[in-house]
Amino acid sequence: MKHIFQKGKSINSPVLLLLHGTGGTETDLLPLAQMIDKDAAVLSVRGNVSENGMPRFFRRLAEGVFDEEDLIFRTKELNEFLNEASEKYGFARDNVYAIGYSNGANIAGSLLFHYEDSLKGAILHHPMVPRRGISLPNLTDIQVFIGAGKNDPLCLPEESNELQLLLEQAGALVELHWENNGHSLTQTEVEAASKWYNSKFK
Repeated sequence: MKHIFQKGKSINSPVLLLLHGTGGTETDLLPLAQMIDKDAAVLSVRGNVSENGMPRFFRRLAEGVFDEEDLIFRTKELNEFLNEASEKYGFARDNVYAIGYSNGANIAGSLLFHYEDSLKGAILHHPMVPRRGISLPNLTDIQVFIGAGKNDPLCLPEESNELQLLLEQAGALVELHWENNGHSLTQTEVEAASKWYNSKFK
């Protein structure tokens, strides 16, 4: 997978996995990493799927309708890439924190839904429920921040509440932060995520 890796301050620094939204690239969220944890290592990945020339992490059948078969395949692909990257770059596989926006948040959520110990924590900006009707792995004490919009036309508030419930039922510790700026990723939302991260992991 096309990506950028930046070393952290030390070998034990957290690794921030950056996952862009539809049409983004591996450079989009680099400023977020600096705001969240400037000492962390950064692994920023570009999605392998193209939708009308726009990079994505998995296919969709329509707006808000996921191609579940492709989602499962691409989630496995990303998880295996993380395993390989940890060996290549020498970071601890159990020290990875995802920061995803929109489509990137959905693939990060899918990692949590499908693979135990895939992430140590996650910041999900405007995610949807990746899949329904499946048993989630044990997510006990996994810390998750969800940034949501009360007026988000793509991720309705009910969707955000459902995702929180599903994660909590699997043992995750979830903070749901609300904004009123539609599907946009705002400065105040990133600041809230940064405050949350520093209270949990610093």
